[in-house]
Amino acid sequence: MKPFEFKLECQCRQTGARVGQFHTPHGVVHTPRFMPVGTLANVKTVTPAQLKDCKAEMILANTYHLHIQPGEDIVAEAGGLHKFMNWQQPILTDSGGFQVFSLSDIRSITDEGVKFRSPRDGQMINLTPEKSIQIQNQLGADVIMAFDECAPYPATYDQIRQASDRTTRWLERCLKAHARPADQALFGIVQGGVFLDLRKKSASELVQFDLPGYAIGGVSVGEPPELIAKIVRAATPLLPENKPRYLMGIGTHREMAQAVAAGIDLFDCVIPTRLGRHGMAIMTVDGKSDRWNLKNNRFKRDYSALDASCPCYTCQNFSRAYLSHLFRSQEVLAFTLLAIHNITELIRFTQRMRDAILGDRFVEEFGHFLTDFSHDSDPDLHKHL
Repeated sequence: MKPFEFKLECQCRQTGARVGQFHTPHGVVHTPRFMPVGTLANVKTVTPAQLKDCKAEMILANTYHLHIQPGEDIVAEAGGLHKFMNWQQPILTDSGGFQVFSLSDIRSITDEGVKFRSPRDGQMINLTPEKSIQIQNQLGADVIMAFDECAPYPATYDQIRQASDRTTRWLERCLKAHARPADQALFGIVQGGVFLDLRKKSASELVQFDLPGYAIGGVSVGEPPELIAKIVRAATPLLPENKPRYLMGIGTHREMAQAVAAGIDLFDCVIPTRLGRHGMAIMTVDGKSDRWNLKNNRFKRDYSALDASCPCYTCQNFSRAYLSHLFRSQEVLAFTLLAIHNITELIRFTQRMRDAILGDRFVEEFGHFLTDFSHDSDPDLHKHL
């Protein structure tokens, strides 16, 4: 078997939803699958052993953050990311493009790359496609991402066109710089903002490179959810069926269900741990998505499990009242327990979609998340396929 291979197992007869297996050097990812984010080589407040108990199969780390601290040379000397953080399953590293986007006030972009001052020590950093790949080669993740320009929303058509074209040019340079194609799969990133003709152009250019996988980026940067759904629905079918498709930065129930219906396989988002640190539990109640603030008074004397149907360590061992007490007392254990539940909940949600597709029940069980998903008209999508 090749080091990287995507096997399509089953496809929904009514939608683009599909089930597959993505084989990597560090194991198989059963898709569709939610991937927890471990920006600095750790998923905040959760140990690798706890992540495995949550049924996580693949996690993320970030090139930009690890370059600043501790530095890719230290990670490489430690034996690479897997050994450094004691996670022996698949890892994906983001290229740093999105983080550079978030530094809009202190960076400058040219065809050469991006220059910015480190928020840590003020040092000037020149992040180019070659440098991003060099860092990721040293980090040693299974999947690495091409360096891209992630434009904001809203932006003009011309601004998005320039960013999208630059992303394609940078991909060529990333491929030339990539020194470990045998054990690191380089994914390209489709850009184009909310302009569907630019999305089509970006996707068609990327597909010509015959990459091991493809991502849709530049969403979740300020667009309303209905625009994200339309972008994903238009762009996903343009990507090869025999390669994994990754939607970057998405992690709500509705967003994932709509993306799966379009044919997406992989997702990542910081929300399970971020919400957990703010006392918010991600729930599925009667098949619908909900969020509970455990600091609310109604939980102070609620001695039932957070979610009796959830198999996670938190739900099997602690009451809502205890979790509420921990948050009110500002105990760090509260962050860990709620992160465990929230991560488990999102992974279980993608597993339930997988099971439903295999059982030909996807629309029956998840159709309520797809409301208005089939409508194409929208005045903000100025250019349609």
